[in-house]
Amino acid sequence: MAKANKFLFRVFCGFFLGISVFAPGFSGSIVAIIMGIYQDILRIASNPFKNLKQNIIYCIPLAIGVVASGLLFIVTFNYLFDTYEKATYLLFVGLITGNLPAISAKIKECGFKRRYLVGGAIAFAAAFATGFIAVGPTLSPVQLQGFSAGYPILALSGFLGGITALIPGMSVSIVLLLMGVYSHLISVADSLMHLSFTYLFPFLLFCLCAVAGVVLASKVIGHIFDKFPGFANSLVFGFMSGSLLSLLIQSIRLQEAGFSWLLGGGALAAGLVVSFLFVALGKAMNKERAW
Repeated sequence: MAKANKFLFRVFCGFFLGISVFAPGFSGSIVAIIMGIYQDILRIASNPFKNLKQNIIYCIPLAIGVVASGLLFIVTFNYLFDTYEKATYLLFVGLITGNLPAISAKIKECGFKRRYLVGGAIAFAAAFATGFIAVGPTLSPVQLQGFSAGYPILALSGFLGGITALIPGMSVSIVLLLMGVYSHLISVADSLMHLSFTYLFPFLLFCLCAVAGVVLASKVIGHIFDKFPGFANSLVFGFMSGSLLSLLIQSIRLQEAGFSWLLGGGALAAGLVVSFLFVALGKAMNKERAW
């Protein structure tokens, strides 16, 4: 019975991990910390072939949960991007905004120092600039069919997404949005769900580069956040703030026929509410465990 409970609990963890990975503004690593599995994931990612059998047994229920939430998310957001693109981006803006107070609180807990402003400002500028640099080379289905400039961007997005996945407070989907590949990856995943394998190679390329990023990041991230938590969280805050401003400007500039600011404002408010509720849930589940 205890084994069954552990299995179901990890499926539950995987479901929320999947949501946190797919939904911009949520940090998969923060979810893992809340659920008490972050150190296990770091250990497995840093040396996956050590105790391989145990690692596979541990990850199977997580994978089931991630796939379940991914299927639900892909179907939902593929429709939203096609039908309400501008409102969907504003929803993401709300999701990101609601997480900023939690990161700010972490910086205060670690003891704020003026030098953190420098790191935060650099991270802000890098995220803001990346958003506008990456808007141009988005990956259309036509680009993905051939070996075009889309593949380097896709590979880089996967690698950066993998690194981001293990950084507490960072959102993988924010990086993918800034790189201009997020909505296209949702469409690719949707086509695979319908057994269309036209874009299987680009999808596998992205996944392999993401795995490489995770393995590389796992060896250094835990050490950095243990030794320099205040500075590290300042970088996270700067990156998220820059991402937020970039996405907000991009969403306002989007041209969409029939767009209603009432709908957009509602989407923004919904993102804020969901994000605040998620942070509150995390605090309730993790009162005695430090992020």
